[in-house]
Amino acid sequence: MSMLTPPGMGGQYRIRGNKYPRMRRPRRRGRLVLLTVASVTALGVIGWGTFQLIDVFTGGGEEASAAGPKADCGTRATPTATASAAALLKPGQITVNVLNATPVSGLAKKTADELKKRGFKIGDVGNATKEYDKKVKGTGILLGPSSALDTSLPVLGTQLTGAERRTDAKRKGTEVDLIIGTAFKNLTTKADATKALAALAKPKSTPAESKKSC
Repeated sequence: MSMLTPPGMGGQYRIRGNKYPRMRRPRRRGRLVLLTVASVTALGVIGWGTFQLIDVFTGGGEEASAAGPKADCGTRATPTATASAAALLKPGQITVNVLNATPVSGLAKKTADELKKRGFKIGDVGNATKEYDKKVKGTGILLGPSSALDTSLPVLGTQLTGAERRTDAKRKGTEVDLIIGTAFKNLTTKADATKALAALAKPKSTPAESKKSC
């Protein structure tokens, strides 16, 4: 019996030779711990990935739900009537002085007669002053006081396409001048002038932003 064999033990429990058994801890518990950690990590990764996919397809979770209604509540243009249409005068309320700045005689009277047929009141008819005589290269100049800019000049302008509009702050009264230029041939046709008057009298609208309540 070897001296290393505990008393009372023999047979199969006898230790023989010079090799000793190595005592090791069972590895099952360590493997279970590793498997548990790996499983938890894998589940965490899968859960995070699933959350990201849901976040992508739903447009950002709570942020998407908060932003959703705002997309439908964008700014919209609300028409607001301009004051210019209400300020316009009718042809019968406008007195026009027809002045000829060209070398062609008879244009002032001919133009004045046609404007009268279209409902305008006629004032002075004759030649233009030295300031404008033979110096108006376009079809004509529409000249009036500052108050005529948004009242009578736009209406008179429908009768002569391309005419230049001017105002004189020092000028008094309400009369306006139609100074015939060298490029003048005829007034705008009555049909076209009537359409232009109708479009001018129709209240225009300008976009005004208004937000829809959400």
